[in-house]
Amino acid sequence: MIITGVGLTVLLVLVVGIAVARKVDGDSANYLVAGRQLGVPLVAVALGTAAVDSNATIGNTDLSSSFGFWAGASLALGLAVCLLIAGMFLAAPMNRMGLFTLADFFARRYDRRMEVLASILMIFAFTILLAGNMVACGFLLEYFTSMPYELGVVLAICLVLAYTVGGGLFSDAYTAVIQAVITVIATAALFLWFAAEYGIAIPDGLGPFDLGQLTDSAQGAPINWATLIALGIGDLVAIDFMQRIFGAKSPAAARRSCFIAAGATAAIGTVWSLVALSSVSALGLSTADGPVMFQLLDGYAPAILAVLVLSGVVAASFSTASGAVLATSAVAVRNLAGVTREVAPGHADPLLKWTRVAMLPVVAVGALLAVRVSQTGILLTLAFDLMLACLVAPFVLGLFWKGATTTGALVGTTVGLTVRIVLLALTPTIYGLPNDILYIDNSVVGAGLDGWVTLIAFAAGIGSFVSVSALTANHAREEVELRHEDRLAPAPA
Repeated sequence: MIITGVGLTVLLVLVVGIAVARKVDGDSANYLVAGRQLGVPLVAVALGTAAVDSNATIGNTDLSSSFGFWAGASLALGLAVCLLIAGMFLAAPMNRMGLFTLADFFARRYDRRMEVLASILMIFAFTILLAGNMVACGFLLEYFTSMPYELGVVLAICLVLAYTVGGGLFSDAYTAVIQAVITVIATAALFLWFAAEYGIAIPDGLGPFDLGQLTDSAQGAPINWATLIALGIGDLVAIDFMQRIFGAKSPAAARRSCFIAAGATAAIGTVWSLVALSSVSALGLSTADGPVMFQLLDGYAPAILAVLVLSGVVAASFSTASGAVLATSAVAVRNLAGVTREVAPGHADPLLKWTRVAMLPVVAVGALLAVRVSQTGILLTLAFDLMLACLVAPFVLGLFWKGATTTGALVGTTVGLTVRIVLLALTPTIYGLPNDILYIDNSVVGAGLDGWVTLIAFAAGIGSFVSVSALTANHAREEVELRHEDRLAPAPA
C-alpha cells in the first residue's frame, strides 16, 4: 500500500509536469526562467521545496538521531538562513539583472576565464547535490520494495528527467505546488500523530536548547557550525535557487518569496528533527537498522501517514533534483559551451535544444555518484562547502564591491578550492562520518580538525580574493569599469 500511494503521487507530479511543458513554446527564456513571469506563490513554493529536500528531511533525521538536534536541523536551518540573506540582499538585484544562469553574473562582472571556472565548479557541486537527493529515493525503494538500491537511484532519476526535460522551470514551479502541499500536510500530520501517540521527549543533551552542541568541540560544535555556515552562506551560490529568483516577475516578488520560503524551511526542518530525537527516546530507533524515518513509518505509523510522509520526501527530492538538473545543464551549455539564444530562420532555439541534450550526461554522472557515496545530508553540505571556499567571495563581494578584480576572483577561487580539496583528502572524517569520498591515510590531520577545515578553506578563499583584488585594482587594465547601477542593469539575451 505504501509504495502504491507514493507511486500515485509521483504519477500526479509527472502528469502536471508534462502538461505544463507546452508553456515553453520553443523558447529557451520560457524554459530556463519561465519567461520571468512567476508570481510570489510559485516562486516561494519552488524555493521552499528546493530547500526542504531529502537532505533536510531524511538526512536531517538520521543526523539528529545520532548526534543531536543541531547536527541534523542545521541542514534545514542553514538553508533557511541562506534564503533569508538572499531575500535581504541578493534577490532583488539579481532578479533585476535579467540573467539566465548564475554563471552569467561571473561573465558580466569579470571575464570569460572566471565564467568558465565558476561554471565548472557550480556544475561539480550541483551534481553532488543531485546525487544526494537520489540517495534517499534509492534507499526508500530498497527499504520498502527490496528493489536494489542502484536500480532505485536510476528509476528515480529517470522520473525526474521525464518531466524536467519537457517543461524546464515551468514544470519545476508548477509541480512544486503539489510537492509543497504534500510536504506541509505530511509534516504537520507526522508531528501531531507522534506527539499524541508517544509524546515529544528529547534525550538529555541532544535537544535544541542543549547549546553544548554549538560550544563544545567534544559535542560536535565545529561540525555543526561548519554545516550552518556552509549552507547559510555557501548556498548563496546556488544555481537552482537563483534560477527560481530569475524567474520571478519582479524584484519585489523574488524578495518576498525568499522570506516565505525561509520561514517554511526552518519550521519543517525543526519538526522533522524533533520527531527523530523523540523516536530515539520513545522507541529506541537508531541508524544502525536503516534510516530512522523509514523505520518509524514502516513499523509504527498508520499506513496512510506513511504514504503521506514518504510522498512528501519523494516530492521534495524530485523538486530539488529537477532544479539541479535544469540549472546544471543550462550552465554547461550556455556558459561552458557558449551556446546562445540566437535562432536562425526555420531552426529551433539552440540553447533550448542543447540544454535538453545536456541533461542526459548530467543525470548519468549524478546517478553514478549516488551509487558511489550513499549519504544524504553529507552530500548536500559538501556541495556548498566547496561553494563557500571558492565562489561566495567573488559573487557576493563582486556584486557590491567595485574594487573586486578578475585577477582577485581567479586567485581567490583557486586558493579556496585547493585548500578545501587538500584538507578534504587529509581529514579522516567529514561532518562526523567516515570520509568515503576522498581520503589519503596520513598522520598529519586527525578527526579533530573536522568542521574547522570548512572555515579554514573559506578564510583562505576570501582572504586571497580581497588581498589580490586590492593589489591589482590599479593595474588591472583588462577590467571593465562597472558603475554600481550598470551591474544591476538588465543583461542582453
